[in-house]
Amino acid sequence: MQFDLGIGGFGILVAISLLFGLAAQLVVSGGSRWMWLIAAAGWFVGGIIASEVIWGKMTEGELQPIIDGLALDESLLGGLVVGVLAVLVARFTIGRITHGPHPV
Repeated sequence: MQFDLGIGGFGILVAISLLFGLAAQLVVSGGSRWMWLIAAAGWFVGGIIASEVIWGKMTEGELQPIIDGLALDESLLGGLVVGVLAVLVARFTIGRITHGPHPV
């Protein structure tokens, strides 16, 4: 497997991840003070996997736009899916830890 992500593409992915983390911290109620980091990490991992692993073998003619090795649309899709899943898992896990299990 060959990664061709350049510094510019990496920077764009980090910036979008941090913006998603900030939005998740502001929107999710009852989350921890680390929700931004969990959300940003989820978005970053999803974006890397989508851009470099799932659609990494396609050419520039098949994928548009590609910014310094980052398949932008595909990384946004992967980041959204994995980022939202990370936020949901973190939210429900933190809720159970702080409030305990729900009575039957």
